[in-house]
Amino acid sequence: MKTPIYIINGTKYTQMTIDLLKRADLASLIGDRNKKVGVKPNLVVAKQASSGATSHPEIIAGILDYLKAEGFTNVEVLEGSWVGDRTSSAFRVSGIADVCEERKIPYYDLQKDSSQTVNAHGMDLKVCSRALALDFLVQVPVLKGHCQFPLTCALKNHKGLIPDSEKRRYHTLGVAKPVGYVSTVFPNQFVVCDNICGDLDFEEGGNPVVMNRIIGCSDPVLMDAYGCSVMGCELDEVPYIKLAERLGVGSANLDDAEIININQPKAQLPKHQSGVVRKLAQYANADEACSACYGSLIHALKKLNDEGYLRRLPQGSVCIGQGFKGKEGKLGVGSCTSCFAHSLAGCPPTSSQMVEFLKKQLQ
Repeated sequence: MKTPIYIINGTKYTQMTIDLLKRADLASLIGDRNKKVGVKPNLVVAKQASSGATSHPEIIAGILDYLKAEGFTNVEVLEGSWVGDRTSSAFRVSGIADVCEERKIPYYDLQKDSSQTVNAHGMDLKVCSRALALDFLVQVPVLKGHCQFPLTCALKNHKGLIPDSEKRRYHTLGVAKPVGYVSTVFPNQFVVCDNICGDLDFEEGGNPVVMNRIIGCSDPVLMDAYGCSVMGCELDEVPYIKLAERLGVGSANLDDAEIININQPKAQLPKHQSGVVRKLAQYANADEACSACYGSLIHALKKLNDEGYLRRLPQGSVCIGQGFKGKEGKLGVGSCTSCFAHSLAGCPPTSSQMVEFLKKQLQ
C-alpha cells in the first residue's frame, strides 16, 4: 500500500493546514485523545518565517486548532534552537509564542530540559526528556537548503529534540550518521512540511523561495525523499535519508508514494525576491506563473548553476506560467507550455525533473 503525500497550495496558511490534516485524518493516526502530542516547529534561529529559516506561526495555529477541535487536550509545543541561539527568543520573534499563549497551549524550551541516553540500533544518543515522554510527534520542518547538505527537512528537524551538548557531538561524529540513527527514536509521527518560502541554500534564511505550499506525510524518510525532488538534488547528496531507510524508519523510494493534490496552485508570482533569487530569475520568462512551479524552476536553476550549466542558458529563455497556454514557443516548463517545441509536462513538474529536462536541452 502506498503512503500518501498530501499537498495543498495557497496563502491562507492556517486554514490550509486544517484542511490538509482533515484530509490526512491525523486524528485517526494519533488515536487515543488522551495521548501526549508534541508539535515541533523549526526554530533554528530567532527569525521570522519570511526569512526562509523558520516555521510559519500560521501552520502551528492550524495544527493546534485542528487538535483542539478533534478533542486532544494533552498538547504541547517544544523546540530547541541550534547552539548559539536562544530558543526563548526564537519562540517570541517567530510569533509562535503568541500563537501558543492565545490558545493556552504550553511551549517548552528544550535547551533548558534534562536529557536521557537512549540506545538507537546500537548507537548511544542523548535525547531531551520531554521529547521522549511524547506519545505522538507532529513535526513542522521547513523545506530549505543547508550549509552541509542540499536540503534539510523532516529527518534533520529531530536535532531540535536533543541537548546542545549532543548537537556539538553530532558534528564530531559526522552529522549524517547520528541524524539517521536518532530518527529511529520517534516512531509515531506526522510531518507537516512548511514549503511556503524556505531558503534557497542556507538554514539561517536570507534567500527565501516562495512556493506557498504545505506538504503532509506520515513517513519522514519519504518526506525528505520528496523534498529532494522539490529542491532538485539526489538522495545520495543527503546520506542520512538512505541511512534512515536502512534502519527501518521509512521508505526513500518515491514509487512508494501516492501524491494527493488537495487543490491546484493559482497564479501568484512573488513580488519580492532576494538578490540571489533575482539573479536566477533572469533566466526565466514568467507570465502568470504559479509560485509552486516558479519556485521549482528557481531551485532547478540554482542546481544548474552549481553544476556549471547555467552559463550556457540564455537569459529569459525558459518560459513558465499560465500566460503561455495555447501559445507556441521554443523552451518551456510546466503543462502551460505544452504547445512549445520543447516542453516539460507537469503541474508543476518537480525541480529534479526540470534539472534533467534543461540539461538535455543544453546538451
